[in-house]
Parts: sequence; structure tokens; C-alpha cells
Amino acid sequence: MDKVIIEVRVNEYRSRNRNPHVPWLAEEIATDAAECRQAGAAIVHFHGRQADGTPDHSTETQAGIIRAIRARSDILVHPTLGNVTAGGDAAARLQPILTLAADAATRPDLVPFDMGSVNLDWYDARNRRFPTTGAIYSNPTDTLEHFARTAATHGLKPCAVVWNVSFLRQTLAFMDMGLLSEPAFVQFILTDGGILAGHPATAAGLQAFTTLLPGDRRIAWSTCAVNASVLPLMESVIRAGGHVSIGLGDHPFTELGQPTNADLVRRVAEQVRALGRAVASPEDARAMLAMG
Repeated sequence: MDKVIIEVRVNEYRSRNRNPHVPWLAEEIATDAAECRQAGAAIVHFHGRQADGTPDHSTETQAGIIRAIRARSDILVHPTLGNVTAGGDAAARLQPILTLAADAATRPDLVPFDMGSVNLDWYDARNRRFPTTGAIYSNPTDTLEHFARTAATHGLKPCAVVWNVSFLRQTLAFMDMGLLSEPAFVQFILTDGGILAGHPATAAGLQAFTTLLPGDRRIAWSTCAVNASVLPLMESVIRAGGHVSIGLGDHPFTELGQPTNADLVRRVAEQVRALGRAVASPEDARAMLAMG
């Protein structure tokens, strides 16, 4: 029976204004991760935060979070790369991950690479304007090549983060060049709520990705939705052989009340089983992604 990897995206840069259950500090994230592991998650993706919610991508903060997570469960850890916090310098952006990887206690199981550049200005549809006009998430090809080669040298498993078809084509080129090994782990980012950088969180948005997947490559793909609920797409994803990424970091899910991350994972796990697939454990995910 095919197994579905559930990744929980616990916090990202999300505030607590609409859902107070977004975890920020190490113990909060670790407790959340353990509850999500029990509910069916195999991977936890997190961003370091301070007590007031301010982003904190310091190596010390991320190390503390990873240690706390591993003290409570065997869930696979997937920290952020810290994208815009180190500017455009490839080595500086990757160095915190390499520092974490040097210690077995804090070594990440996965590291995310956003496989292209996009405009991240939010569109205010009500007022028909962009409040900002210069927010560029820059990931040049030479930077991505550096990331991929360095990750391979250090035995780190990349997660290729794909915002649109151009990102996916870049990912396939990296696979062709041998810079991303198979099976590749690819995450499709669907976006709504004023974020125009990704495909919309609709069946058509998802299909634009899946129709481009080559039949001769081993690719494990997952789907999440930023500023939208990914739940309406779950049946399509699961039936198509995909995996699921979900969490309060992407969407507050106030249409369900004020759920916790574990509530969301439990809902996905139930649907996976109802559709005849099994939920992957962390060890299952490690084997499926050839993580060693």
C-alpha cells in the first residue's frame, strides 16, 4: 500500500491574531511537533521565532528547537534556510544549516531550496493596490547550484520548493545535471490571499504542476497552500500519489474554529486512510526519500 508523508508547517511567519495556537518558542514547537507526530506527521517544518513572534534564524535558536523536538519524538526536522535574512550571499544563507549539521544532535533531516526567484509583494484586492512594490525573493541559479553541491557534500537531503512551473522546470534541470539526486523531494507551493507568486490553490493550479512531472524521474511531491486551505485539494493529491504539507504557518484555518496543528494533521491522516493509503512514519519517510 502506498504511504503518504504528512509534513506539518507549524509556524512560518504567522501571527497569533487569528489563531492563538501558532507555536513560536522551542518548547512550544517541540510540544506541537510531538503531538503532530502522534497524529500522523512524519516531518516538522519550522521557523525560529522570539517570544514576541519576531523571526529569529540564529543558529543557537534553531539548535535549541531541534534539540527540544528530538527530546520528545522521532519526527524528522526540516528547518527553514532563513532565506531573506542573510541577503544574497549564498554561503552566508547556508552556513547556519551547515553549523547545525556538524553536530549529530542538531543535524537537520531536510533542508529547503526555493528553486527560483519571485515577486513577493502582497496585492490588496479590496483597494486595488500593492502596499509594497519591491519585495523580491531572489534565488539566482548560481546560488542554487552552490546550495545543491554543498548539501550533497555534507550528505543533506534537499527539499526543492516550487512556487510555479518555472521553478519546477529549474528543478528538473538540476536533476538532469545530477545536482538533485533521486528520489527528489519536491514541494508545490500554492498561494492565494493576495500572494500572487504561486499557482492558485485550486485543482487547476495543482494540475499545472502535476502534468509537467516526467514519467522517467523518481519524484516524491507534496503540496501546501499559503494563505489558503489545502484541505479541499486533499482528495486530489492523495489519489494522484502525492504527499501533504499543512499547518498553521500557512493558514489559520479559522473556518474550522481555532484548530491546533495536530488537529489538522489528524484530519489529513483520517482522509489518507479513508482513501485507501497508509500514513508514513518518520522511518517510512526516511526510506521513501532515500535519506540514509
